[in-house]
Amino acid sequence: MSNLIIVESPTKIRTIKQVLGDDYDVTASMGHVRDLPAARLNVDVKNNFEPKYAVIKGKEKLVKELKDSVPKYDNVYLATDPDREGEAISWHLAELLGLDENEKNRVTFNEITKTGITEGMKHPRTIDMDLVDAQQTRRILDRLVGYRISPFVSQKIRRGLSAGRVQSVAVRLIVDREEKIRAFKPEEYWSIDAKFNPPGSRKQFPAALVSDEKGKVKISSKEESDKYLSRLDGADFTVASVKKGTRRKQPAPPFITSTLQQDASRRLGFQTRRTMKVAQELYEGVNIHGNQVGLITYMRTDSLRISNEARSAAKNYILGAYGEKYLPEKDRYFKVSAKAQDGHEAIRPTNVSLTPDDVRGSLTTDQYKLYRLIWQRFLASMMSNCVQSTMKVEIKSEKEGTEGYCTFSASGYSVKFDGFTTLYSLDDAKAGTQLPELKEGDELKLRDIKGNQHFTQPPARYTEASLVKALEENGIGRPSTYASIISTILSREYVVREGKTLKPTELGEAVTKLLEKEFTKFVSTKFTAEMETDLDKVADGEADSVEILREFYDELEGTLTKAKEDMKGQKIQLEEDKTDIPCEKCGRMMVIKTGRYGKFLACPGYPECKNTKPLIIDTGAVCPKCGGKVIQRKSRRGYVFYGCDNYPDCDFSTWDVPTKETCPNCGGNLFKHRGKLVCLKDGCGYEKSASRKRKKPDGEDDAPQEEKSE
Repeated sequence: MSNLIIVESPTKIRTIKQVLGDDYDVTASMGHVRDLPAARLNVDVKNNFEPKYAVIKGKEKLVKELKDSVPKYDNVYLATDPDREGEAISWHLAELLGLDENEKNRVTFNEITKTGITEGMKHPRTIDMDLVDAQQTRRILDRLVGYRISPFVSQKIRRGLSAGRVQSVAVRLIVDREEKIRAFKPEEYWSIDAKFNPPGSRKQFPAALVSDEKGKVKISSKEESDKYLSRLDGADFTVASVKKGTRRKQPAPPFITSTLQQDASRRLGFQTRRTMKVAQELYEGVNIHGNQVGLITYMRTDSLRISNEARSAAKNYILGAYGEKYLPEKDRYFKVSAKAQDGHEAIRPTNVSLTPDDVRGSLTTDQYKLYRLIWQRFLASMMSNCVQSTMKVEIKSEKEGTEGYCTFSASGYSVKFDGFTTLYSLDDAKAGTQLPELKEGDELKLRDIKGNQHFTQPPARYTEASLVKALEENGIGRPSTYASIISTILSREYVVREGKTLKPTELGEAVTKLLEKEFTKFVSTKFTAEMETDLDKVADGEADSVEILREFYDELEGTLTKAKEDMKGQKIQLEEDKTDIPCEKCGRMMVIKTGRYGKFLACPGYPECKNTKPLIIDTGAVCPKCGGKVIQRKSRRGYVFYGCDNYPDCDFSTWDVPTKETCPNCGGNLFKHRGKLVCLKDGCGYEKSASRKRKKPDGEDDAPQEEKSE
């Protein structure tokens, strides 16, 4: 019998063919094949919110080829990704290709390995329409918000703006944090820090003042600090108590999507989009010594479940590589969150015997780093605890002629048994300050004591990692959506990166405040989390999608009508849109506006004055051809390039970024070109290595990747 398997990504094809042999042909849908066209709402709100799908532009040829090939096969299997989004893609394919929805033609692969593929093919099932309905409901909800609220936001602030059901809540979290930072008032406090020598030893150890005869000490000024220092001058110090103990640290559980993104950000400096791109490559398979191998299980998951087979393989590896003492007395199981869908296992290596060093030569640098992180975290989660010896010492001051006393405290620990930390260390599982051997009654020698000024710190801005954590804790979005949420709010310029942190722009704050004022419920974390719960109920067959959509739409329309009445005739002017460029016709300072073809300058006196002109971004560089200004331009496809402002009289243009550094030979500006600074003036030819290579932003050197939007 002839069989056809349709997957999403072509990178899986070779592995599946290797496993299943010549009886199976494998092809790829290249992701989604059908969606709601962008031109209109394309949701019939009067007919139970019936969506009006169409083949995605550019996929027509692919769909035709699939339609033509299907009749040639006895069996057609839909093997798209094992999540709601993949289930929906399978349904769209079945609809387009005329496949029987009641036929058991849906297979899922939790891992692209021989075991994962053969197990998947053993258990074909029908398409799960509850999962499809959940994905479709999410898609329609997002379309309703985007196409009903976005025009209102654009009208009141700036043309071309958009509002998203989940993205707007993410921006609100960032804006709320920024407002707390602005409102924060630092408070001064002081600490008294000392260093002591134990009897007969030169080794010093630190301790801090914690209390006096009246209780816990709180010092809020230099004057108070000086009083304590004066009081302690000439005092004797004795060990009042020594408490020793043992502390056991458990390993962190294996990764789920959110924790993988957080740890990859913290340990590797990866942004969420980069993490998911590399994880997708590891899941789909890489060439290891001539064989295409999927190295990790499916990377979009919120479950901590581990299969018995994987658990057994991990135990055998740990026993052989580290010894029996590195295995816990009982198998370790991790509690799954009540919010988790638990559709897949946790993220783990498909074969623990393939160590990161074994496959390093077959992986890119990013693939190696992420695989090593996943491999180490999984194995560590199956290992024994780290055991620490702890010690806490209290030191009491005594001064002749005074009745009062002060108490200092010192604590430290050492690692008695490293356990899982031999592979994967936690921040608080490393060796800390190790105190010398002390006993009660020991007289200590004071080596140094001083007062140190401190100020309370404002809450930190969100990083991508901490934002993902906040989204997860608030029940906003799902594992497959975190990366696309962050990419969207950055691309819309509602948020910008400052170092590793996320800061709202004036535009982002204006949109957020408008939505908070007029659409309060729809941008609240509670409402958005409740909507996620409703979508989960649809996926479980416990809720009717049409009822959810009807209730949502009716409330949305009522809120929108009221918002239009509240803000009739009002428009929000942003400071960032104002310029110091005068209008040649009326003298007003022109403002930046956004049209169909990008930003331009316009007179704010419209309709009395309709003057407009292009927005020119001067780079500060001089044209190497005619001496004019080098300005930033955009190609028809939206890519930035640089050209002379005397165009068309001067045809100079380049993709190379101009700098303010000048050429030592001819005095012209140097341009960045493939890690070098070069002079583009004809006949000069000067070039040199860039003094400091610019670190490329995440994904800059990669083609844009289609993000999941489950």
